[in-house]
Amino acid sequence: RYGGSSPSGFDCSGLVHYSYAKTGVSVPRTTATLWSGLQPVSERNLRTGDVLFFRISGKMSHVGLYIGDDRFVHAPSSGRVVEVGSLRSDFYADAFIRAGRPN
Repeated sequence: RYGGSSPSGFDCSGLVHYSYAKTGVSVPRTTATLWSGLQPVSERNLRTGDVLFFRISGKMSHVGLYIGDDRFVHAPSSGRVVEVGSLRSDFYADAFIRAGRPN
């Protein structure tokens, strides 16, 4: 759900924000502020909990949470449920930009 940040409906950055808050860690709320507010991490250094950034339709506009084994959890789009995606899928492999981690 666009703008959603609770279990009743998440957008992608709302899911990240909510998940980190549940662990007691504060992270920025929007995709753009996550991009600028997290420490950059390369794909080869991914750890569980890292925020993944994706370029969709030509712009950085989607995030997910890395869960290991080239998989991530994300809220894909309005009307769809939170799901697990793969960094090995053609779509997400091409769309992946970088990851970020709170300091």
